[in-house]
Amino acid sequence: MNISFVIPAYNEATRISDCIAAIQKEIHASENMSDVVEIIVVNNASTDETARIAEAAGAIVAFEPRKGIVHARARGYATAKHELIANIDADTQIPAGWLKTVKHAFANDKNLVVLSGPIYFYDATENTNRAVRVFYSFGYVLYFINKFILRTGSIVQGGNFVIKKSALEKAGGFDTSIEFYGEDTDIARRLFPIGNVVFTNKLFAHSSARRLKGDGLVRTGVRYFINYIWVIFFKKPFSESYNDFR
Repeated sequence: MNISFVIPAYNEATRISDCIAAIQKEIHASENMSDVVEIIVVNNASTDETARIAEAAGAIVAFEPRKGIVHARARGYATAKHELIANIDADTQIPAGWLKTVKHAFANDKNLVVLSGPIYFYDATENTNRAVRVFYSFGYVLYFINKFILRTGSIVQGGNFVIKKSALEKAGGFDTSIEFYGEDTDIARRLFPIGNVVFTNKLFAHSSARRLKGDGLVRTGVRYFINYIWVIFFKKPFSESYNDFR
């Protein structure tokens, strides 16, 4: 299984090394993976030491001067040399067994084009993470209805998903007109007719709760829900602006 990790990073000097270290730990713990994995950090118009720290940690550094997570993902996708592209946010850390889950899923489903899972928060309270689990429970209901009944799309968690490069090319690549909200749902919607788009709790990751703390738990959940519905049914996000907490 050849896989390229793509990590968009804007002013992530304080977090990028932990993200890379978690990936490297997984690579070293996984059998026959060290020679077939690359880690690409997309320096997305950073003004801090993100690029230098990422390179020192052993990552390939690509540069994208247009600020925006979708522009950064597109640059990483163009840089990646492997068929599977793992999209991980710079404040995210994958847990032990993450690569094994990816390897098993793609080996056992030849029609699988996107694999994604939830994100829980390493710097949030247990009550917050319980609320997040409740949110994902509702998300699973939407996932089931949307994928198996309405058949209009699926669910992808933007900071934690693996996609086949060939399928993404067939779908036309990332839609760089989307600033932030709904970019992951757009991937789920456009890849759904091409192959199997799976969301599973087996592929969870840990991330920073800075957006929850900045925007508030309820407001964040409502915004994601509304934009999910808008992208699925209207093919564009409801919210065109967002707060940047990096």
